[in-house]
Amino acid sequence: MKPETAFSGFVPNAQQYQMEPLLVVVQPKEKLQEDKPHEGEEFGYVISGRIRLHLGDKTYTVKSGESFYFCANRNHYIENTGSRPAKFVWVSTPPTF
Repeated sequence: MKPETAFSGFVPNAQQYQMEPLLVVVQPKEKLQEDKPHEGEEFGYVISGRIRLHLGDKTYTVKSGESFYFCANRNHYIENTGSRPAKFVWVSTPPTF
């Protein structure tokens, strides 16, 4: 059985605050559910592996040691097209998870 994508919060009950930091592990060939446009901003830092960020009609590859930052006013999702798990910190404001 293949491990699933994992989300874990750094801050208990973060939904009551302005930001929601998460540690996310996306397994190889997995993708996260697409988010519709919403208010706020999102930031991520890739700890290991690489991810593909789909932001509107553009796609970006973000590797270990790199970060991303965007306004969440377009459809967006993240996938791992690699052969190893990708681990990254993801901070969303306002909280959405």
